[in-house]
Amino acid sequence: MANEIELKLALGAEAPEALRSHPRLAGLAPTLTRLGNTYYDTPEGDLERARMALRLRRAGDRLLQTLKTRGQGGGGLSTRGEWEWEVPGPGLDLSGLATLPPMAERDPVLLERLEPRFATDFVREAWWLEEEGMTLEVALDLGEIRAGGNAVPIRELELELKAGEPVALWSLAEELADTIPMRPSDTSKAARGGALLGGSWTMPEGSGPAAWLHHASMALDALADTGQGAWRDEARRAFQRLAETGDDALDDEALHDDARALAEALGTENWLTPAFGRRMLRLARRMPGGVDLA
Repeated sequence: MANEIELKLALGAEAPEALRSHPRLAGLAPTLTRLGNTYYDTPEGDLERARMALRLRRAGDRLLQTLKTRGQGGGGLSTRGEWEWEVPGPGLDLSGLATLPPMAERDPVLLERLEPRFATDFVREAWWLEEEGMTLEVALDLGEIRAGGNAVPIRELELELKAGEPVALWSLAEELADTIPMRPSDTSKAARGGALLGGSWTMPEGSGPAAWLHHASMALDALADTGQGAWRDEARRAFQRLAETGDDALDDEALHDDARALAEALGTENWLTPAFGRRMLRLARRMPGGVDLA
């Protein structure tokens, strides 16, 4: 098992091109990989309820099976357990899956009931940054999620820590956000696929600064995938609650100002700007985290 530590960022429409020309990446040669992914679950969604995701990924001539467990974090930053291995295909390696610790306490019959649920297909443009004891993968994913005859676009950036401390993720994200419209995103591709398949989004419960920021982030993810204005109102209310909290996590008045500014920005049509992303990243970096992620 490996722990996947990454910072996920949703991108504005013009962000991919701006990212490619950013000074941190412009002189580097990216790798391009087309990734076709099929996600599996029982018809009742047992894995989704346990906040696990199981997929088969076609990458070139290799077929990889991956199981991810529930994430912890918030504000775009997540830590998840991950098991990945190459399989002969064409279907799942059920015997290998059965040996993994997350499956040990589950009814063996569950494995026999797994079936394809939805798919994601995207091109990953990846750069590697190595300096001063840290290694990061910068992955731009462009494509779509397909479920039940519907589709939503994938336009996101994943900054994954390969070596070093998580502070490197925040520093790079803040540097990119100076000129590129982006924001933290707390919803995995698997969770987005489940919401598309089920036709509904469920907002997390909880109170306090970290929970309200997580709520706002998920509401913005739902807005992006559904286009329903009610989710923008939901995010605005969450930022307003964050601005009003007296918790020590927001002991800096500038952070209250950031939360208020984010709520106000959502009253405008073109709200996803570099300024919006910088404020949201600043809040996320100061939050204690630790919420359960989809």
